[in-house]
Amino acid sequence: MIKKVSRHIVQEEPLLFELSSPGKVGYQLPELDVPAVSPEAVLGEGNVRDDIEGFPEVSEFETLRHFTRLSTWNYAIDLGLYPLGSCTMKYNPRVNETVARTEGLAWAHPYQPEELAQGCLEVVHALETALAEITGMDAVTLQPAAGAHGEFTGILMIRALLESRGNARKKILVPDSAHGTNPATASMVGYAVENIKSNDRGVVDLEVLQRAVTDDVAGLMITNPNTVGVFEENIQKICSIMHDKGALVYMDGANMNALVGVARPGDFGVDVMHLNLHKTFSTPHGGGGPGSGAVAVAKVLTPFLPGPRLKKDGDLWRWNYDLPQSIGRVRAYYGNFGVLVRALAYIMAHGGNGLRQATLDALLNANYLRTLLEPYYEFAYKSASMHECVFSDDRQAKKGVRTGDIAKRLIDYGFHPYTVSFPLIVRGALMIEPTETESKQELDLFADAMISIAKEVEETPELVLKAPHSTRTRRVDEVSAARKPIVRWTPRPTVSQAAD
Repeated sequence: MIKKVSRHIVQEEPLLFELSSPGKVGYQLPELDVPAVSPEAVLGEGNVRDDIEGFPEVSEFETLRHFTRLSTWNYAIDLGLYPLGSCTMKYNPRVNETVARTEGLAWAHPYQPEELAQGCLEVVHALETALAEITGMDAVTLQPAAGAHGEFTGILMIRALLESRGNARKKILVPDSAHGTNPATASMVGYAVENIKSNDRGVVDLEVLQRAVTDDVAGLMITNPNTVGVFEENIQKICSIMHDKGALVYMDGANMNALVGVARPGDFGVDVMHLNLHKTFSTPHGGGGPGSGAVAVAKVLTPFLPGPRLKKDGDLWRWNYDLPQSIGRVRAYYGNFGVLVRALAYIMAHGGNGLRQATLDALLNANYLRTLLEPYYEFAYKSASMHECVFSDDRQAKKGVRTGDIAKRLIDYGFHPYTVSFPLIVRGALMIEPTETESKQELDLFADAMISIAKEVEETPELVLKAPHSTRTRRVDEVSAARKPIVRWTPRPTVSQAAD
């Protein structure tokens, strides 16, 4: 029984072009009270726009209803759970938004004089300090605009350090359980990539790693917890193996939602890492940005941080450009400032104990779902789960149903699908991360839906194979949509046009 969702009250919504009727207007203004004078004469020749051919002509009320109805089709964290395991999606507290919209912060210009930007610079300094403490690292840069940009910045710094020692080396090691952007980042910086296989517990095999670390290896890019939701329990040994060979360790911090307030990567021996402020620290997420991929470094890498860097000059904060070993700017301005404000508000509102509790709640929620769903779905690895749990579709595949089919059926139950077919090292992966945001009631609804789908697969697999059933658009041809996208709307010909 579907408890959460029913058919939507508006199954279709025409485009404004289709709602248009000649002569309709979306405003009410008095007639021009200057007799026998053209608009051009009153407003000036350059201030009167020609009519736009084919532009929709609709009333104010039609416009209002149109966009209101469209908005109800958007799935958002304000409506329900986002179980996307590859991308922490949690509620953004409204206090963050209130602080970020404070006039002095919201309207600050990137090029305003330092003397007039002391409050903004104090925000930057406070966030850098907080993130350094949370990660156990020595310094932080907030310049990078997103996680992959942070990776790029981190590997550039590793290369710069090794070049200063006389040999940039040739390879970066990347475990198969790392995020997919890691090998792309290493390649962009000029390194060859060597894959490191995980063992049967879903973690890095120390013997395989030991053999792979040669004098040509510059570093290791490791995600911890990794993409199968397992903590790399040998992380200190991994760091020692790399350091003994003169190589460095980059930690992908996209999964820091499992560690904040509990463990610090700097204490593991990690040399550099990035943080996704738009994941772990609850700033708005999605739509292509803006994001933030703050990078934290150990002392050995601090001279190579992107410039400029903040420094105190008497009572004033100033930007320091005198950084001879810096890799230079990686972004025109010093990060996405509005995102930084929201992240600092989140950190300060929670405090140390609150951040730790959020992490523990995230771990509890993930393991609660694992316990409920494990009787119905094959679990990928028997290792302890952290903030996410990864299942396989092996049981359902025997009935011809795969992870993508289950995800589409989940839409009928009113939930956004989980991450489908990732990580790639798990065949038919179902990757689920509830975060600390969700209540037991919401988790129970999600678990009920997943259990119900598992039973449907056993009893009526066709129901799942043809899902979704409650959406305006049924199952689409995803291959054709990807290879031959139609990105422009063309109006249907009228009856008279068709006759012609």
